[in-house]
Amino acid sequence: MNVPPFHWWRTVFFLIPAITVYTIVLGAISIVSSLFDRRGYTAHRCARAWSWLILKTTGVRVTVEGLDRITPGTTYIFVSNHQSIYDTPVVFSSLPYQLRIIAKESLAKFPVLGWHLKRGKHLFVDRQNPDRAGIFNRWRALVSEASLIVYAEGTRSRDGHVAKFKAGSFLLAIEAQLPIVPVAVIGTRRVMPKGRLRTEPADVGLIIHDPIQPPAIDAPTIHDARRLAERVHEIVSATVERLQDGRIAAP
Repeated sequence: MNVPPFHWWRTVFFLIPAITVYTIVLGAISIVSSLFDRRGYTAHRCARAWSWLILKTTGVRVTVEGLDRITPGTTYIFVSNHQSIYDTPVVFSSLPYQLRIIAKESLAKFPVLGWHLKRGKHLFVDRQNPDRAGIFNRWRALVSEASLIVYAEGTRSRDGHVAKFKAGSFLLAIEAQLPIVPVAVIGTRRVMPKGRLRTEPADVGLIIHDPIQPPAIDAPTIHDARRLAERVHEIVSATVERLQDGRIAAP
């Protein structure tokens, strides 16, 4: 008989219950805070605390490089690769910015988590019928308050390589004329890859690259967005490929 490894037992009987408690408690605080904090700042602090607790409980140690490349108080669109569900705790705990995500619409239906995301002014998109204009209008209202984090592959990688970036978010960036910051998340697949119900402690990295100012185009097209997406993809993919063995070094 095959006995599940230690980390499987640890995940199922300790980590998942602990994260459930973190989600319920901090999610409830976040939802209540939205009654008096319309900007979602308190909800974001709850999200950062939730992220820190998850990483600490799991045993994930994060090395951040490149924070000196970005300017505090500036609104950015952070574009990252996506290796694991642990990417979000890594990003939220490491970037000292008010962050909002573009999430798939089905997440809005999740108890507590979905309520937190909706009340915290995160954006939802129907991947089958994306309303780009609607997303842009909702996000434009947040520009003075928050930056955006985008996982431009659209889904988590199964093999660690960075898939082609979808162009929609880059079209938003061109229209809004906001700088894009390429971000490479390294090593989170070792914590919990897609399709595996087991977490393991690991050292991971977050590499922040120089901001890229989108081209000034009066009426940008999807082709303009794809060219920008390819440029950002090249930067992120090169960093991931160079460091995917777990060695964290300056880009």
